[in-house]
Amino acid sequence: MVEPPTDPPVGPPKKDTVSGDPGDVADAPYRQLVESITDYAICGLDTHGVVTSWNTGAQRLEGYQPDEIIGQSFARFYTPEDQAARRPQDNLAAAELDGRLETEGWRVRKDGSRFWAHVVIDPIRAESGQLVGFAKITRDQTERREDEQTLHAAQEQFGLLVQSVSEFAIFMLDRQGRVTNWNLGAERIKGYRPDEVIGQSFSRFYTEEDRAAGVPMANLTTALRDGRLNVEGWRVRKSGARFWANVTIEPIRDASGETLGFAKITRDVTDRRASEQALEHARENLSQSRKLEAIGQLASGIAHDFNNLLMAILGSLDFVQSRMAEGPQVTKFLDNAMQSARRGTTLTRRLLAFARRQALKREAVDLNELIPGLIGLIQGTFDPSVIVDVRIPGDLPPVDTDAGQLESSLLNLALNARDAMPKGGVLTIEAKPATHRGGDDLAVGCYVRIRVTDTGEGMDPETLARAVEPFFTTRGPGKGAGLGLSMAHGLAMQSGGKLGIISHKGAGTTVELWLPVARVAAEPADAPNALEDDTAQPHPLIILAVDDDPLVLFNTVAMLQDQGHMVLSASSGREALLVLDSADHVDLVMSDHAMPHMTGVQLAKVLATRRPGLPVMLASGYAELPPKADPRLLKLTKPFDQMELARAIATTMHPTGTP
Repeated sequence: MVEPPTDPPVGPPKKDTVSGDPGDVADAPYRQLVESITDYAICGLDTHGVVTSWNTGAQRLEGYQPDEIIGQSFARFYTPEDQAARRPQDNLAAAELDGRLETEGWRVRKDGSRFWAHVVIDPIRAESGQLVGFAKITRDQTERREDEQTLHAAQEQFGLLVQSVSEFAIFMLDRQGRVTNWNLGAERIKGYRPDEVIGQSFSRFYTEEDRAAGVPMANLTTALRDGRLNVEGWRVRKSGARFWANVTIEPIRDASGETLGFAKITRDVTDRRASEQALEHARENLSQSRKLEAIGQLASGIAHDFNNLLMAILGSLDFVQSRMAEGPQVTKFLDNAMQSARRGTTLTRRLLAFARRQALKREAVDLNELIPGLIGLIQGTFDPSVIVDVRIPGDLPPVDTDAGQLESSLLNLALNARDAMPKGGVLTIEAKPATHRGGDDLAVGCYVRIRVTDTGEGMDPETLARAVEPFFTTRGPGKGAGLGLSMAHGLAMQSGGKLGIISHKGAGTTVELWLPVARVAAEPADAPNALEDDTAQPHPLIILAVDDDPLVLFNTVAMLQDQGHMVLSASSGREALLVLDSADHVDLVMSDHAMPHMTGVQLAKVLATRRPGLPVMLASGYAELPPKADPRLLKLTKPFDQMELARAIATTMHPTGTP
């Protein structure tokens, strides 16, 4: 056993060469080889740890000249802490016992600076096996250690970075898909603590449907094959709640290419997906809206031109009918022609309503007459498997709304109910007075509540929430525009009422239409009606008629003259201004609205400056005037007959109803 090194021996060293006997010529090449090595400190030690030889590499690395170190204890290369802990003696003992010692640690140069050393100590034995000393090889590994420490610090920082990320679930899987680590983001997003999930299969994050379809392992296979997988889909939290996830899976391989596992990054993008879906829905609605707007513009233009044709037909027939003195047979044909023209008028008004250019014509509507008339149409067109049950008391008060649009809305509701009962069922239409106490977007007051109920499929909550959206339909492409409920909803809102829907999947649907009761003012039976007097016996007026359509202008002039008025005519707004400049007096200007270069509204605005107080009445095939039009302007909707024309003139000339 080696003895612990003691203080360096006094006196000159026994050997002052590299190693071995300097007289041994056979060892000379080896000594020269060792002496020439500069990257390794190679020195010999005796059994007590005293330096017996010293090469050039040792001189460069440790800083000692041979005469400064040979004969001294190798313990001086150790730090004071290691010396105090008897590390030098322990190392020699370990080398003797194990046959070799390889270690690393701090060592000290002659100048006191420290370096990180990789040290190998081998025992040297005689042929008899007796220990005669040690060979010690030292290499400076300071730079390598610094690099390793830098890498280790970077790895620790990266680990801390990954652990602190809360927006992304970042974790690793082994080759079988078991979780091997778990960051803060994974805990926040998925809801599991590390001890609850590490060692468990990552398939628990997938839905039951995906697990049954083998999606988890298929994703790992795809990541292995392609080198990366990026996918989106539903994932499941610990609570069972689902979220929409963006997932990236990449295989982890060692230097030889062997797969060690997988890196998996998951992000909760549920809000982003909802926003994208809302945007896509808005785009679809915008597209539908633009299509409808284009159709509406076409329908509006056709309706306007058709109204002008009807105006010429209706005016001519009305005029001829008033002049006919022949027998009843001719009058019958004229009555039929008049009725057909009036049906054409109703058709164009419905076309304008579809184009959303039809303003509500609110009036007191008698439901006791309107609903039974509609029931006949419904029963005549529905399949016999649908039973129509009508429950109306017969003494309903009138409601304040547009009769034509109410009729269309009820018909649409009935058709929706029919479509919800493809195998037949019961359609119930009922109406009764109701009082509302306010709230729920409805004012306090008296209403009539109309209910249309079916025993059909009903709606799920998602469909019910979107039922009144424009263009939303469950009928499929080409089977509905998705406007029936939205138009009924708009009618109710414009009338001062509301529309409500009660529906459950598999339990049918009830649509409630609340309409305000009309305020009908009673008039004394013997009170004369000044407007009717003016209509029956109009005062002769000087009227300027303006229209760019010659057929309409011809009929308008004839109808006005037939009522006893003196008529001037013009085919445009500019011509009308010239006629007014040359005329001595004009009582009323009756102008078409949709004219090129200068519309009727623009003409009225000019006349308000040039001829203040001159009454102006507009006649138009369009149902609405521009938003900037003077609200005091009276509008007469084309086509009109003699009675409507006379009433409009009387109202314009006597706005308060008094002559």
